[in-house]
Amino acid sequence: MSPYLQDLGDGVYAIDTGFQRDHFDAAYLVVEAGRAAFIDTGTNHAVPRLLGALEALGLAPTAVDWVIPTHVHLDHAGGVGLLMQSLPQARLLVHPRGARHLIDPTALYQGALAVYGEAEMQRSYGQLLGVPAERVDTSTDGQIVSLAGRALLIADTPGHARHHHCIWDARSQAWFTGDTFGLSYREFDHAEHGAWIMPTSTPVQFEPEALLASMERMLARSPRQMFLTHYGRVGGSVAEVQRLAALLRTQIAEMVAIARASQGQAERHAALKRGLEALYLRELARHGCALPLERQQSLLAMDVELNAQGLGVWLDKQAG
Repeated sequence: MSPYLQDLGDGVYAIDTGFQRDHFDAAYLVVEAGRAAFIDTGTNHAVPRLLGALEALGLAPTAVDWVIPTHVHLDHAGGVGLLMQSLPQARLLVHPRGARHLIDPTALYQGALAVYGEAEMQRSYGQLLGVPAERVDTSTDGQIVSLAGRALLIADTPGHARHHHCIWDARSQAWFTGDTFGLSYREFDHAEHGAWIMPTSTPVQFEPEALLASMERMLARSPRQMFLTHYGRVGGSVAEVQRLAALLRTQIAEMVAIARASQGQAERHAALKRGLEALYLRELARHGCALPLERQQSLLAMDVELNAQGLGVWLDKQAG
C-alpha cells in the first residue's frame, strides 16, 4: 500500500494529501461493494494521490459515486474541481452555502489571494477549477447518502463555518468531522495519555455557541472514533472521544475569554496570539508533551495566527 494511504478498517482509508507537511491534511476514501466516495480532497496538488489511492485499491475512477467536501475552505475542497474531471460518474455533494463557490471558485480564489499573494497561492493551492452545476447536489440536514447501500448521514454543523456539514458512518461508528471537532496533530500524541486536540477558529465564521452545539449533536450518537481532516483518526472508544470533547469545550471557553480580554488593546492581534500560544502550550504541558518548546511553537504557529485572525473577526461582529 502507498505510504500516504492508511487502512482504518470498515472500508475507510485516510489519504495524506501532503499539504504543508506530512500528517497535516487528510482526505478520506470510503469503499463499499466496489463503489467509493471521497470525503474532503485537499488541494489541487493532492489529486495525484487521491487517484493513486484508487489505483492502489484496484478501483477505477468510474467507481467513485460521490465527492463530499465537509466545507469549502481550500485545504478541504481546493482540489474538488480538478478531481471531478477524472471521476466521470461522481456527483459533488456540498453544503448549500458553499455550492456556488465550487461551481465558480473565483470569489474563493480572490479571497485567499488577498491573504496569501499569488506566489503562495500557486505553491499551496494551484489554480482552482469549477465543477459544472449539473454535477452538483446540495446537502440537507439529516440527508442519507447511499454508497452501494451503505448509509452516510449528513448533518449541518456550523460553528467553524456556516457552510460546514459532517458525515456520520454507522458502520465505523464515526464522524467525518472536517474542522468541527478540532485539530489533533500526531506529533502531540502521548504514549500514555493518547491524542491531544485543539479547537480551530480560522476566519471568518467562527461562532463558539454554534460550534459547541454542533459538537454536542455529534456526541449524542456516542461515536467510537472521529476522522479529522487535521489529522487522521482519533478516539478508539466512546470514553476517549468524550475525553477529547472535554478538552475542546474547555479550550473554546478559554479562547473566548482571551478574545474578550483583548478588546480595546492597541495591539489586539498580537495580544490574541500571545494569549492563544500560552493557552495551547499550557494545555500541552498538562498533556505531558515532551517535544522541545521550539518544536511545539513551530507546530502551533499557523493555527495561532489563523485562530487569532478568526477571533478578531468574531469580536468585530459582536461589536457591530
